[in-house]
Formats: sequence, C-alpha cells, structure tokens
Amino acid sequence: MTPPVFIFVGHSNSGKTTFVEKLIPELTRRGQRVATIKHAHHKVELDTTGKDSWRYKQAGAALSMLVTTSALQLIADADAQREPLQLAERFLGEADLVLAEGFSQASGPKIEVLRRATGKPPRCALEDDLVAIVTDCPEIYPELPHFSLNDAAGVADFLLRFARP
Repeated sequence: MTPPVFIFVGHSNSGKTTFVEKLIPELTRRGQRVATIKHAHHKVELDTTGKDSWRYKQAGAALSMLVTTSALQLIADADAQREPLQLAERFLGEADLVLAEGFSQASGPKIEVLRRATGKPPRCALEDDLVAIVTDCPEIYPELPHFSLNDAAGVADFLLRFARP
C-alpha cells in the first residue's frame, strides 16, 4: 500500500529541511514510521566508485542494494523524472507517511515553508496543490491553514488529519 505523501516546498534557505527535521520526531513520537524523499537539483555521487554495488550498476543492474547489519542502501536507475508518489509506491511501502522535500512541480499535497527574511514571494500558487503554509507571513494565502516556523506539533496534527479523513 502506498503511504500518504506530503511535499514540502519553498525557496532555497527558507527552512524546509530544518522544519522537516523538527517534524520527523514529532510524528515518530505519535507512532508513525516516517520516510523522506529529498529532491536534489544537482548531481550527487550516491555510490562509491570501485565498490561491489557500484560495479554491479556499471555491469548493467537496474537496481543494486547494499545491506549491512543496521542499514540498507538502494541504488536504482532514474532515467525519467520521478514524482514523490511514484517513488513512495515503489520503494517506501513500509512507511506510514512520506515527507518529500523539493519537487515543487510534482503533483500532490504541498506545504510551503516561507520566511519573510528570504524576501521572496511564495514558490507555489494555490492551484499547485498547496494545502498549508508554514510561515511568519500571515498575510500570504490567508485562506490556507497557517503554522508558525516552530509549530511541528500543529503540522503533525494537520498531516495526520489530512492523511486519514
């Protein structure tokens, strides 16, 4: 079963990662198994050149998994742009909830993190599936639920209600 996916969007340095980092322990305290997906706009080396898992991918494996006694890492082909819901469906079925960061163009419920200090307008419009805003700008999208930049508990309540109407 695909867990509900919520996409946190905002401009660079708006506090998306910091807020999601506060939200994860709040959700786990409530018994939720949380998975995260981070969209990187730049190339990142995900495997170590020369190691076995890297060699398997170089040999043509579509997926390669490295498993240790305490963790696992999956390296998979990503030829096409993947959306958070597709990724959650394919890889994150054990999670109760998925928090994705970035993916501002993807479809799915979005929560924008917007700080006045960035001096930028919202990244998303209401019609971009925006469902809430985490901000210190109460005048932005007054028709949406607003949460302060430190209100992880309030956002957790909102997400759990939204995920299970």
